[in-house]
Amino acid sequence: MIRVLVAEDQAAVRAGLVLILRSAPDIEVAGEAADGEQAVALARRVRPDVVLMDVQMPLLDGVSATRRITGERLADVLVLTTFDLDEYVFGALRAGAAGFLLKNTDARDLLEAVRTVARGEGLIAPAVTRRLIAEFAAGPVREPRDPAVLDALTRREREVLSCLGEGLSNAGIAERLDMAEATVKTHVSRLLGKLELRSRVQAAVLAQELGV
Repeated sequence: MIRVLVAEDQAAVRAGLVLILRSAPDIEVAGEAADGEQAVALARRVRPDVVLMDVQMPLLDGVSATRRITGERLADVLVLTTFDLDEYVFGALRAGAAGFLLKNTDARDLLEAVRTVARGEGLIAPAVTRRLIAEFAAGPVREPRDPAVLDALTRREREVLSCLGEGLSNAGIAERLDMAEATVKTHVSRLLGKLELRSRVQAAVLAQELGV
């Protein structure tokens, strides 16, 4: 079962999300939060697999809540937003969110997005993700990275990082590099650790910035 925490301040929207999630036999709603502080506290207590996080919430905004949750490695965060490329999304991705989802996404795509993130695939829609990564990498609020950070990576890990920069999924990387998906997941996990990154999206942005 995939355990999901829903963090959304609008009761009607939250109820709709919960209803959709509970319709899936492989997904369990582990908790509901109406603000960012509650989301962090619940994530610490129930340890969900995925947090559906609205970016605009009272007490503690979704970006700050995401930073705390990913910083403590409590769960993967899937950001909910009204706009596909607004400043809140960029802030959430910098904070370590695994991906983003529009609030007007239909039920089937919402469930698949949750499953995708739960599998460790932070890049939900490759076509959209490539555009997002490019715009994020070109944004003004980021620290320049020294290419020397890549020295710790093996040749294979660099190849996987390059594929992440193109917005490829694990399946896409496996096909491109002719390896098993399980092996791809291992390489992704190792390169994230070596580069001290919280998500695949951050790795993809780094690949773009350094021209890997």
